[in-house]
Amino acid sequence: MPFFMIRNDITKVRADAIVNPANEELLEGSGTSRAIYLAAGEEKLDKACRKIGRCELGKAAATPAFRLTAQYIFHAVGPVWINGERGEEEILYHTYMETLRLAEDYRLDSIAFPLLSAGNYGFPKEIAMRTAVRAISEFLMDHEMTIYLVLYDQDSFAISRKLSESIEAYIDDHYVEENDERIPGDEDYPETAKEEFRMKLDNIPVTASMPRPQRAAQRIEQRADQEVQMNFLEQLLRKKEETFSQALLRMIDERGLKDSYVYKKANIDRRHFSKIRNHPDYTPNKKTVIAFAVALELSLEETNDLLMKAGYAFSNCSKFDVIIRYFIEKKDYDIFEINEALFSFHQPTLGE
Repeated sequence: MPFFMIRNDITKVRADAIVNPANEELLEGSGTSRAIYLAAGEEKLDKACRKIGRCELGKAAATPAFRLTAQYIFHAVGPVWINGERGEEEILYHTYMETLRLAEDYRLDSIAFPLLSAGNYGFPKEIAMRTAVRAISEFLMDHEMTIYLVLYDQDSFAISRKLSESIEAYIDDHYVEENDERIPGDEDYPETAKEEFRMKLDNIPVTASMPRPQRAAQRIEQRADQEVQMNFLEQLLRKKEETFSQALLRMIDERGLKDSYVYKKANIDRRHFSKIRNHPDYTPNKKTVIAFAVALELSLEETNDLLMKAGYAFSNCSKFDVIIRYFIEKKDYDIFEINEALFSFHQPTLGE
């Protein structure tokens, strides 16, 4: 764990193995395959592949990575898209799973995939992405491994037009573009904050030239605003009495869930979760808090409470926040689907 979607040149990704989109004859191809051969050393890699001979459709074979920073190159033979009626999607799914099982056999901690079969093999990118995410997410629910899905550029990626248009409409309705994108709630609130805030409100000037009834009305209005703000601050301070770590563990226990289920569903590394469990005062970053909110399938109000315990809050000035709220309001808690959307809109993804 976890699963990353990144934009990069796969030959430059630091992983124990990188995956070459191979043909059954294990001959050098074009595009990503050629880039891997060139970076690893064509002569040595070609010789290693000829020694293996062939690899069946839906399977994978391993060679050394030679000049690459990876230890191995896994040559995965994905299907060519014909018409979608010849089992292409299931063959592609099994190609990912066979490659991941090979990584497990080699006791690897990390592996980097390109989007298999989406290039010259003609797979529609939306189907290729859906299949990759399905295979990788299912594998990770039972295994500990860091997996990268490496996309060379934005054109290599696509989410459904319906989802994209729905999110865009939601962003148009909720996103407020400002120069200062500092998120309210990021600050810590010491015990002295309440008194300082009261003094500030008590010193709001009243216009002396106003008629007496208007001055009295303004004081009443100011006092009402002060009470509202004070109530908010009291709630904030009360919520912060329970730390994020304590709140998270309480929610997991209340739902009768296993720790491993929650941190895997949140796309969080086991060691990171252990740090949260063993250090009650530890505060993770905002993305991690939201990832756990998604894993626990919290409502928007519950997510706000959990964010507040870590010192954060949602902001309409952040497209990332607006997209997260879109999925929570829709009660769609598939973290990998959320990450696909975030990636598509050039936002950081959830997890590590």
